[in-house]
Amino acid sequence: MEQKLQELKVRLAEINDLNGAIALLNWDQATYMPPGGAAARGRQMSTISKLAHTKLTDAAVGKLLDDLQAYADSLPYDSDDAGLIRVTRHDYEKATKIPPQLLADFYSHSAAAYQVWTVARPQNDFAAVRPLLEKSVDLSRQIAECFPGYEHIADPLIDFSDQGMRANTVQTLFAKLRDQLVPLAEAITAQDPIDDSCLRQHYPETPQFDFGIAAIKDYGYDFDRGRQDKTHHPFMTKFSLGDVRITTRANENNLSEALFSTLHEAGHALYEQGINMDFEGSPLAEGTSAGVHESQSRLWENMVGRSLNFWQHYYPKLQAAFPQQLATVPLTTFYKAINKVQRSLIRTDADEVTYNLHVMIRFDLELALLEGSLAVKDLPEAWHARYQSDLGMRAPNDIDGVLQDVHWYGGFVGGAFQGYTLGNIMSALFYDQAVKAHPEIPTEIAAGQFGTLHTWLRENIYRYGRKFTANELIERTTGSPLTIEPYMNYLRSKFGSIYNL
Repeated sequence: MEQKLQELKVRLAEINDLNGAIALLNWDQATYMPPGGAAARGRQMSTISKLAHTKLTDAAVGKLLDDLQAYADSLPYDSDDAGLIRVTRHDYEKATKIPPQLLADFYSHSAAAYQVWTVARPQNDFAAVRPLLEKSVDLSRQIAECFPGYEHIADPLIDFSDQGMRANTVQTLFAKLRDQLVPLAEAITAQDPIDDSCLRQHYPETPQFDFGIAAIKDYGYDFDRGRQDKTHHPFMTKFSLGDVRITTRANENNLSEALFSTLHEAGHALYEQGINMDFEGSPLAEGTSAGVHESQSRLWENMVGRSLNFWQHYYPKLQAAFPQQLATVPLTTFYKAINKVQRSLIRTDADEVTYNLHVMIRFDLELALLEGSLAVKDLPEAWHARYQSDLGMRAPNDIDGVLQDVHWYGGFVGGAFQGYTLGNIMSALFYDQAVKAHPEIPTEIAAGQFGTLHTWLRENIYRYGRKFTANELIERTTGSPLTIEPYMNYLRSKFGSIYNL
């Protein structure tokens, strides 16, 4: 069994290397690649993805898994070997259902669609990406149809990102959350808006980056195993457990964009950097789901980075970095400004109370696209109609409408968005448990110390990688299934205080 397990690990390490190369090509395309490289980049990603898929679906891998199953069954469920065999079996069975050429076609098409989107968005040119998006929907359907027996065509795509979740489960959860979010948002937005003009002055790019980098170093982000670069749409990527990178974008007329995207992406990176190094080169060496991953980015961005405790320590440092802009702005004014609740058009700029409404709109629209009840040509108007009905606003163009998110132009249509809201819900669950175990955490945050929180998260979530599913992690850390109550309690407490509700 030891020899067979070692052979499996060698094969998995080769697949991991190929996937790392794909991630590197993706990162380069999103950061430094000249536009002229798009066609070749699509071919390169298609070639490597096809190789990785072929290696994973090799019959020898299936034979090794069959031979090792009795060994896995003899081990405790939480042993590393049992987890590796279990997760590899899951990946193998999914991968063997997708024809290699279909996957290669999808990767090649996605690279081309992404490049067109980067040009089309600033030009408000939905017509340029429409045929590409139509093909993305078609390819996403074809991939979903490789998994017969689903209740909703989006189920297999959702399972790719959030294993075990289904469209009806997410819809039910979102409906409960929406019922509580809408009255809270209405009560807040009925008041006079908070003045956030202090954030909308001229803030030079370099000191913005310097401040964010200093903060995430304090969080525990290891720059010996990471770096930050600029991109159109901020993201975190990993080439190995020793190379976990983040990206951001700066707006010199809005302090919030670079700062909070840096804190957000650092949360993703802390997760990946905290995975057990023994998992390197295996399927266990990554986050377990989109929702759990997002729980960490939102925890470090919002529950920590937008907290009053955090700014009690960091606001004097920010004032020192931008004395002309902030020297006369009190902490309470700044704190309310970064937590301003308002109806808005842009998901990534949305406040904590309304953010999930943006996610729900996208989730519903992509379900409709996959079902065929909404045609791509009608998507811009459907987008505007939902924003008008749900948030009382209509974008003046498609830049701030259907073109604003990269997800549909660089990946599957389906399964792309639910993880954001699942992550918000989970962030409160995990943070609550950390504070119950260590009540000193809020006081430490106010002193710019994050070691206790970071250590608890690493020991209870990060180090396991994919060994446990999201639902298993939640049960292990909280003793109960996923619930929205801690999240809603957090929102009501924080914004009830800010808005005197």
